[in-house]
Amino acid sequence: MKAETRMIRPGCTLGILGGGQLGRMIAMAAAQLGLRTHVYAPDDNSPAFEVAAECTIAPYEDEANLVRFAKAVDVVTYEFENVPSETAATLSAHTLLAPNAQALAVSQDRFLEKSFIAGLGIDVAPFATFADEAELVEALGRIGRPAVLKTRRFGYDGKGQVMLRHDTDPAAAWAEIGRASSIVEGFVPFEREVSVVAARTASGAFAAYDLCANEHSHHILDTTQVPAGVSREAEEQAVRIARSIAEALDYVGVLAVEMFLVTEGGRERLVVNEIAPRVHNSGHWTLGGAVTSQFEQHVRAVCGWPLGTTARLGRVEMKNLIGHDADAWEEILSEPGARLHLYGKAEARAGRKMGHVTRVFPERD
Repeated sequence: MKAETRMIRPGCTLGILGGGQLGRMIAMAAAQLGLRTHVYAPDDNSPAFEVAAECTIAPYEDEANLVRFAKAVDVVTYEFENVPSETAATLSAHTLLAPNAQALAVSQDRFLEKSFIAGLGIDVAPFATFADEAELVEALGRIGRPAVLKTRRFGYDGKGQVMLRHDTDPAAAWAEIGRASSIVEGFVPFEREVSVVAARTASGAFAAYDLCANEHSHHILDTTQVPAGVSREAEEQAVRIARSIAEALDYVGVLAVEMFLVTEGGRERLVVNEIAPRVHNSGHWTLGGAVTSQFEQHVRAVCGWPLGTTARLGRVEMKNLIGHDADAWEEILSEPGARLHLYGKAEARAGRKMGHVTRVFPERD
């Protein structure tokens, strides 16, 4: 189905499903553009509530509240991809939903996602789904080891996955992730992890930010650096991949495509790992590091507005502040040029994203 084209004017209300830091930063960008925001989330301590004009505290399965929410806004977007399909269907029946339900369905299931991307002729790691231990062993025999066992749904920041090395008992590994519906995926010997953040409108306008290089610590994104330091050919390939995926999904909004950079015979190529149908942690560098932040770009796209320029303001590094890293806020604020963003979360916990800091440096010759 072709995405509906509708202009959402300043003064209208943007509905945001989800109240975490991504919803918070979308709401802040919307306010700067003269839009009201209404955030729907089940947790009364949601950080996005602090910056929204209105909020609804209710479960995502509460149909009556969802209908009231949908009728009170002009367009709905979301900050996380695990929106229940019934929730998306209810909202779509009463208002404009962007990105669409297909993008949600594809990105929620790793098997569907990889099948979809491979169907576009884009490289992914070899993968297979299985129903029992015998099929898991058979799939491993075809794919080889090392491999990665991943749940089909609800995995993020390293959750729901385990490495299958040559001495790993596959049955025990599957039990470790609760014998959930899963896939087995061949391990990609990558040189680095990269991602491209891009945006598309309902009319088909497309804009991509520069490819960025990502480093993780304990499976959580630690730093993002732009430019990524790859060849021009690899950068152009990354943008082509993102555009192909966005167009095939008739996507509206910002999306991120995470990829592995592989070097073979002195040449670089990209293997897609996964897509995120939303603003993304690896795009936080754009907040202070690009003319248009990913959050403003997302608002522009879902409202049917012209996309902003994605030009960088220099060499950029974004560092996540995890747990008590955020306690250094005073030191960061004392650093000339550092741009601090805290998410308003009351309690710092290990592995919890509390904020990030962006640093912009002059371009090298």
